[in-house]
Amino acid sequence: MLIIPVKEGENIERALKRFKKKFDRTRKGRELRARREYTKPTTIRREQLKKAVYKNKKALMG
Repeated sequence: MLIIPVKEGENIERALKRFKKKFDRTRKGRELRARREYTKPTTIRREQLKKAVYKNKKALMG
């Protein structure tokens, strides 16, 4: 559970911005999206392999 202490007289938009940053850093949003539907382990591995190949090519070129 994320806890964002709101200081006295603090703008609510500022507190929401801090909440969103903290939420993104914990990667809960990504986890929630992944849990919406089942992904087979082979599909996950294939995606990881594709990402690794892409990163390797990019590192070699740049």
